[in-house]
Amino acid sequence: MFIGEYTHSIDEKGRLAIPVKFRAKLLKGAVVTRGLDNCLFLYSKDEWSKLAEKLVQLPISQANTRAFSRLMLAGAMDVDLDKQGRITLPDYLRKFGTLKKKVVVAGLYNRLEIWDEKAWSEYNQVTQKDANNIAEKLGELGV
Repeated sequence: MFIGEYTHSIDEKGRLAIPVKFRAKLLKGAVVTRGLDNCLFLYSKDEWSKLAEKLVQLPISQANTRAFSRLMLAGAMDVDLDKQGRITLPDYLRKFGTLKKKVVVAGLYNRLEIWDEKAWSEYNQVTQKDANNIAEKLGELGV
């Protein structure tokens, strides 16, 4: 389970240190891909397999499902932790996420999200202001 948020830096080679508490779940490898809201998603291999299996079952006759599958699957890259617990983020994914030096690694139970620090801050400000409305909508869904 991934929870919490941590600020880290991306080095000049595109390497990002994964928070220590998350590393054990990623030792068998991981997959990083384009996420939503201009962040990156990082999954353990097991979680990625579950998601990919669901995506390939979606009907290819629907434009939205094709587009979402392309976003997630074509943008994906296998990554491994090095001896210092870092992964290398491909250039195309750093550009997608507009990642600069400082990033936030946020745990969202079955995945990590990697955000540009400024974008994360701005997103949180908006979300926190609308927290009551969001909670009401989730209540309608039975959460």
